[in-house]
Amino acid sequence: MNTPTYDIAIMGAGPVGSALALMLAAKAAEPGRIALIGRQLGMAPAPQGRPGAAPDPRTLALNQGSRLLLEQVHAWPMESADIKTVHVSQRGRLGRTLIEHAELNVPRLGSVASYDAVLRSLHHAVQRSGVSLVDGAPPQHMHGGRVHFEPESGPAFSSRLLVQSDGVRPRGIERHYGQHAVLATVRAARPRAGWAYERFTRQGPLALLPHPHGEDLYSVVWCGPPDESARRRDLDDGAFIAELQAAFGDRLGGLDGIGDRHVFPLSMHAGPALVNPYTVAIGNAAQTLHPVAGQGLNLGLRDAAQLAQALIPWLVRPEDDAAPLMSAYARRRRADRWLTMAITDTLPRVFATGNPLMEHAGGLALLALDMLAPLRAPLARQLLQGLRS
Repeated sequence: MNTPTYDIAIMGAGPVGSALALMLAAKAAEPGRIALIGRQLGMAPAPQGRPGAAPDPRTLALNQGSRLLLEQVHAWPMESADIKTVHVSQRGRLGRTLIEHAELNVPRLGSVASYDAVLRSLHHAVQRSGVSLVDGAPPQHMHGGRVHFEPESGPAFSSRLLVQSDGVRPRGIERHYGQHAVLATVRAARPRAGWAYERFTRQGPLALLPHPHGEDLYSVVWCGPPDESARRRDLDDGAFIAELQAAFGDRLGGLDGIGDRHVFPLSMHAGPALVNPYTVAIGNAAQTLHPVAGQGLNLGLRDAAQLAQALIPWLVRPEDDAAPLMSAYARRRRADRWLTMAITDTLPRVFATGNPLMEHAGGLALLALDMLAPLRAPLARQLLQGLRS
């Protein structure tokens, strides 16, 4: 049998696929036998915004575990905002809890960075790594235990293993929340350095996160029914801020809107990590989550880290059969994946039932978490670093 062109082909050059390529390259004898396949891999320089331009509201909340991972592969962006305290509350009910970095003995709970900055840093690191870059998304098929790619232009090529990380929604479990998220950026009159806020309302969660482009700026993720979210997107700044202030309160003083607002539908999709003996799915190709608690990318990066770790022995001898290692990886990821999906699926539905008894129970749960550190610590550690196996 002819030797395949590559040992591993990664479909999708987003943050998760790019991070996996870097981790594999660090352990591989020949990084060039790792292919990262995706569109727009041109490594464009950072855009120069016009003076006074509004910051992009698309930001990523990366927990401390994810930050350490990106630092290890030399891909952490230059601009970020630390999260040291998370304030969790419920609108209209008693009970709130604080999760603080000091009680977990870490310098921060996480950081917020712009999506473009994270991807740009990863792509620059990939460019230096020796990984082979393939532009586009060529069709593929399995034949003889190999993955064969047939680009529209250029020669066909093949790979021993395939990693799906292209963000195509997985098929399997599916839930539609009847919610859309409004993304916006606001300026606060009384900012609190290092504080992030997650507030549960009857319509859905509302988060305000420190923004990497200014100490008084916050990224807003406001979840609600589709028609309400569309209406909020189209409000003038004054009306939007008035509604946001009413929902959030005055913890940060007066708020001012900056720039455009965007709306995205919310749903949960989950499929198998092991697609076939020589193909695995990671990141959004394995699961897409509700944005509550900002766990989607963090979970995807844990997928990438554990897959790279599982394949270390095979990288030394890629002619060996990798199927047992791929299967073992999928088994080890099961608990962390399903626990994280359960948390992000349950929280927005429990607090948005409109049932007063459930709302009071949620408030009591927040109060208990605030008063009893032994109850708070397991949840905080799961959100900080996931379930390690």
